[in-house]
Amino acid sequence: MFKNSIRNKLIVILLLITVIPFGTSIFVTFLYTKESLKEQSVQENINLLYQGKINVETYLKELNNLVLSNYNNQEYIHYLRTANSTNNSSSMKSVNQVLQSTLYGNDSVQKVSMSIVGNNRLVTTSKQSTIIYSEHAGNINTDNYKVARESDYNLHLELLPSENKFILHRAYKNVPSDEVLAYFSMEIKLEKINQLSQNLYIHGTEEFYILTPEGQFVFSSEPFSPSSMEVPWKEELINATEENGQLEWNDSSFQGVMVFDKISQAQGGWVIVKRLPFTTLYESAYRVATINIVFGILGLSLVIFASILVSFKISKPIRVLVQNIKQIEKGNMKVQFSSLGNDEIGILGHRFKMMVERLNDYINREYKLELENKTNQLKVLQSQVNPHFLYNTLQSIGTMALKSNAPDIYSSLTHLSQIMRYNMNMEENIVPLVKEINYTKSYMLLLKQRFGDDLFYELNVNEETLDVNVPKMILQPIIENYFKHGFHARDSIGKINLECKKSNDYLYINIYDNGVGMTEARLNDIRQDLYSDKNSNTNNHHIGLRNVHRRLKLYYSDQATLELENRSEGGLQVSMRLPLGMEDGIYEGNHY
Repeated sequence: MFKNSIRNKLIVILLLITVIPFGTSIFVTFLYTKESLKEQSVQENINLLYQGKINVETYLKELNNLVLSNYNNQEYIHYLRTANSTNNSSSMKSVNQVLQSTLYGNDSVQKVSMSIVGNNRLVTTSKQSTIIYSEHAGNINTDNYKVARESDYNLHLELLPSENKFILHRAYKNVPSDEVLAYFSMEIKLEKINQLSQNLYIHGTEEFYILTPEGQFVFSSEPFSPSSMEVPWKEELINATEENGQLEWNDSSFQGVMVFDKISQAQGGWVIVKRLPFTTLYESAYRVATINIVFGILGLSLVIFASILVSFKISKPIRVLVQNIKQIEKGNMKVQFSSLGNDEIGILGHRFKMMVERLNDYINREYKLELENKTNQLKVLQSQVNPHFLYNTLQSIGTMALKSNAPDIYSSLTHLSQIMRYNMNMEENIVPLVKEINYTKSYMLLLKQRFGDDLFYELNVNEETLDVNVPKMILQPIIENYFKHGFHARDSIGKINLECKKSNDYLYINIYDNGVGMTEARLNDIRQDLYSDKNSNTNNHHIGLRNVHRRLKLYYSDQATLELENRSEGGLQVSMRLPLGMEDGIYEGNHY
């Protein structure tokens, strides 16, 4: 009912032409806004991260300059170069001055030490102790000193997260040679780094990290200990060839974008990372989309109301026409409306009333009785077709629905719809043979899908016979008899053949199968039943054959024949002979 209602179709069309463009607009706007805001937010964070990198890099450069400035102290450098032979008090005084100036050069510096290679001595000082000289023969080749010595910038930053500090190691070389004069180490609190980091992310919604080239966490915005963090994205960012950029990440622990920037190797090569979850990036887009959806729902409600109002106004007179047509179909020939308006539908209603009035005049004539007599008899004959086939077919399709996918079901429904459409068309009593053949093919294909390899059928139809006019539904009842009486009693694969050919102004149709056939006594009983003029109801087993035979008599009188005989190789053969000159009504007999 829904598919056939103009009102419902009109409502759907009006909704589609408003909802689809409006909904598409909201969707496209959301996607564009989401990506635009995402790119804008990412770019803002890249700029913020770059500024943070500059601040951290500047701080590290200040610390590094405390050490590098000592190269300008000629007396100090001279002492380092001649440390193995010089040990006077003035030289020792320059060393003390260098260490003291470095220690108090920045508030973050806690301790300064220097390993002198020439005389194998270690000099240390801190803000809690004085300058101490000691022997350090076993400390010159430590791992941190080695890393500093082999670095392109003679620098290595050692992180001590448990003590909340890092150590700046620098190898003093006798420039321009690679000879190491001393190793200078400066212990620095991480408080300044932490202060600089706090301004680079939003607590609770963003994550911020500073990594060493070795993968240690200098700073972490997470509440747990950075040293215990093992994250899969760490190596990918550290090994990235780009100095800065962005990386999308999607796993069970994080879904979002990571922006990063690398501090120059001359200042330690730390990596600054900021992680931005998609929920944060798309938050503004979701708010905009929510506002659009709210207004969209309000607008859509108005559209639905207007669509229903318009559709009811347009479809109401049409529904009145439909109701009157249904009454006429039931036999009530009185029109139950006065006027449907002055528009096209009103004109249609006026013409409809005139048509019904004229139809009443024709119906009152004697031709009505003759027409009803013939039509009713044909409908009665057609309505006697056994519905058992449709029931079995629907059952087969239902079974296929459980075992197969949509293509098989679609094919079955297609064939079934063709059969039903052909069978239920009461306006065609005479059809070209090609329509009967196509109907038979659809019928056999459904049976083939039902019985599979247990059934083999063959249609041998000469092309010159396809345009011959024949009565409708004369093949299927005969074929159906085989499946009712012979198919299940066979010993091998069920076979049925259909042959059609022309010869001597006649159309010959032969249908034979490989069933068990019939006894001669049974054949004689069927022949007597077929050729009898009485409407026998004592035997319903061969109603299909009886219907076909009587319809042939109705249209061809004695010009057509229908014969049954057993085949020598087993099975039954049904033969029909029809005149080629068949036209609607030319041989129609008085078998009412």
